[in-house]
Amino acid sequence: MADRLPTFPWDRLSEYKTTAAAHPDGLVDLSVGAPADPVPQGLRAALAEAADAPAYPATYGTPELRESIAGWLHRQHGVTVDPAATLPTTGSKELVAWLPTLLGLGAGDTVVYPELAYPTYDVGVRLAGAAPVASDGVTSLGPAPVSLVWINSPANPTGRVLGTEHLRKVVEWARERGAIVASDECYIDLGWDGVQPRSVLHPDVCGGSHEGLLALHSLSKRSNLAGYRAASVAGDPDLVAELLAVRKHAGMIVPAPVQAAMRAALDDDEHAREQRERYAARRARLRAALEEAGWVITHSEAGLYLWAHHPDHADAWESVAALAKQGILAAPGDFYGTAGRRNVRLALTATDERVAAAAARLAG
Repeated sequence: MADRLPTFPWDRLSEYKTTAAAHPDGLVDLSVGAPADPVPQGLRAALAEAADAPAYPATYGTPELRESIAGWLHRQHGVTVDPAATLPTTGSKELVAWLPTLLGLGAGDTVVYPELAYPTYDVGVRLAGAAPVASDGVTSLGPAPVSLVWINSPANPTGRVLGTEHLRKVVEWARERGAIVASDECYIDLGWDGVQPRSVLHPDVCGGSHEGLLALHSLSKRSNLAGYRAASVAGDPDLVAELLAVRKHAGMIVPAPVQAAMRAALDDDEHAREQRERYAARRARLRAALEEAGWVITHSEAGLYLWAHHPDHADAWESVAALAKQGILAAPGDFYGTAGRRNVRLALTATDERVAAAAARLAG
């Protein structure tokens, strides 16, 4: 395993976490985007009501759930997709890690993902035995054969949002070469300051055809369902059918009670609006405190992270150490690629009280 996969990045933060936890007012952990707010009551009720589920659930999900996935995409993001071309998954990280394998990729296949990226893209390529290439400029790769292109907008870790024209060019480039585009859109509901992230499935991007396209969505942050492992994929009907067939063989099934909670979450926009307002308030408070303390924020126009660097620090690890002394734990940018070596990522998912504590400490 050590030869196939890199060290799990967060294991390298243990000594800094110890330092931060020694702060008199306790640890403020902003290193991982784990929701800290309660699961909305209506979603918990839907889970409980479906708890008497002795039979195997459908890998495909219930027809009602697929209708809810399609309804949310249309209502919130202007995407029209056949419910038959949707599929629930056990969290989005699972699908990121296994998509190349599920699509039958392996030796001889090349998979491209962003230069600054969630580490699981690279891990998934390695698990499949394919060749990973980190590049933000697929259109500059020339005639090189590529089987799968990952895009991530809004991006983790930077919060960068790709514009419609950029997305369209990626889709056109991939279609000319017969490559699949997989778009990780887990933070698509969380654009800030008037920014509206766009799905790769939007007609302005794809020309009204979902051929060769897959979009991944998650309820972890929108609805605080990280603990439920509730996500979905939608797009090209043939690709979704292929994923479904393999997942049936592999036993990759979302539990029936979770499917019921997903349906309740997707049909209810109000709880998502309330959660979004919580994150917006935390973002405003933490960003202001960081900037007042001399930190520089780049991108961060969407999602649940602030991408920051301090001009006085030589690299990300110096910044991590400095924040740890203030009782704040951040993720170093080089977890996400060498291009992030000067930055840190700070999550907005801590409680109001912990974010307030971080802001107070930054103010000195």
